[in-house]
Amino acid sequence: MIDVLIIGSGGAGLTAALNIKKSCDSVVVLSKTYPTASQTSQAQGGINCVLDDEKDSVDSHIEDTLKSAHGLSDKKTIEFMCKNAKDTIKWLDDIGVPFSRDENNNIAQRKLGAAKSARACYSSDYTGLKILHTLYDNCIKENIEFLNEHILLNLIIEDETVKGVVCLDISTGEIKQILAKQVIIASGGYGGIYDGYTTNSTATTGEVIAIAMNAGCVLENMEYVQFHPTALKDSCVLISESARGEGGHLVTIDEKRFVDELAARDVVARAIYNKIKSNQDVFLDLRHLGLEKIMETMPQEYHLAYDFTGLKLDSDLIPINPAAHYTMGGIKTNTNGQTNIKNLYAIGESASNGVHGANRLGGNSLLEIITFGKSVAQFVVQNIQNIDSIESKNYKEYLKEISNIKKIYDLPNKINFYTIKKELGELFYNNVGLFREKEALEDGLKKVNNWKKDINQMGISDKSKIYNTNLKEFIEFKNTLLIASAIITSALKREESRGAHYRTDYVREDEKFNKNSIFRLGDQLL
Repeated sequence: MIDVLIIGSGGAGLTAALNIKKSCDSVVVLSKTYPTASQTSQAQGGINCVLDDEKDSVDSHIEDTLKSAHGLSDKKTIEFMCKNAKDTIKWLDDIGVPFSRDENNNIAQRKLGAAKSARACYSSDYTGLKILHTLYDNCIKENIEFLNEHILLNLIIEDETVKGVVCLDISTGEIKQILAKQVIIASGGYGGIYDGYTTNSTATTGEVIAIAMNAGCVLENMEYVQFHPTALKDSCVLISESARGEGGHLVTIDEKRFVDELAARDVVARAIYNKIKSNQDVFLDLRHLGLEKIMETMPQEYHLAYDFTGLKLDSDLIPINPAAHYTMGGIKTNTNGQTNIKNLYAIGESASNGVHGANRLGGNSLLEIITFGKSVAQFVVQNIQNIDSIESKNYKEYLKEISNIKKIYDLPNKINFYTIKKELGELFYNNVGLFREKEALEDGLKKVNNWKKDINQMGISDKSKIYNTNLKEFIEFKNTLLIASAIITSALKREESRGAHYRTDYVREDEKFNKNSIFRLGDQLL
């Protein structure tokens, strides 16, 4: 038995692990992949913080965040995050994050969309990646234990209290029971459901959120999915908001600008989508910035564009399209990260703690995962001494998952779930994307429900135990269908347009929907 088990090794999970390790040696990080493959590396543009109180203010940061949230937020949680931003940046600077510097050797800052001021601290256009690598380096120094290539199968719950987890060791095929006094979910979002239309990695499938829901966790605001305006056309490789923050333009083939590039992401993404739907290609134009500035401020974007399109940012128009990027919904928590299940916490993109609401402000995702990774860790450490030891026995969830995995191996595999996964991604992009309406949503829900009914006709062709990625991906897909139902049901019930959720049949915000949508297994209420 261990004191704290963290599920997920991205920025939130690693921050929590480092801060727990200060006071408690018994902390383990369980990860489906490896830390350096975390989605945190996709946060390229920067991390928000008011460093110069003469040029900016914390109140302004709070106001920008509240405005982006469109009424679906917790003001106290936002205030906590924004007021603690300086401490967050100082901590990252102290542990070695290589922030870019200005001419006075101060941490450099740039302006991102929907922000009144330039408050995003950055490390060129590798901000998330540099933070992630620095966190991981420090975890290694602190000898934090990692269980990599372990996929979660179930949470062990007894008397509405978490007792540990059941997981599959992908490298051996062994099903394991891990007992823990407290469990922190830091597994990321569910953007991978938009397969083929997302900037997210193939690992970002949201299965942990589905497992938490099945275990009794309340989900919140699942309909809210943020589309990034600028992904490379066809490949959906992310081109950071830093490109527009540094002065990039969005143009049509005749080189005419058609939208304020630094408006809120939902506004910019919908404007681009409308142009594309009217058979007009849209391009990112950075040519006027010059090669020197591009290579100084966004070298990663330069190489990504060239590697995936053969085009150069300093001399070519770069064709782009919007792509699913970030999920605002997740497991409902309070400011301390507590879920409705005792001793179970959620942080980062897997959580809905009231920070982002209907539309995340660019630069706030990294700030959220580090700030709450630290604060929730402190709360968890304080709570350890109040928890009794976990009884050592084979829990029912462990025995259940042994049976479930055996059943998966025995399925007939008459329907190829990889084909359905691609169909699901296309369905979500078209029916549950930037524009939504009742008939398309109902059609989408009907198809998802039919796929759920057919799941026992799907299976795996690889019957091996060792490194069976076919099995891992089937487990992910099966849980993805549960998440799909939660998203569409929540989108159907919100009969208004608010932030990233835009209904063409209800185009205005409606005051009666000025509340968070709640989704429970078997109890879907708004």
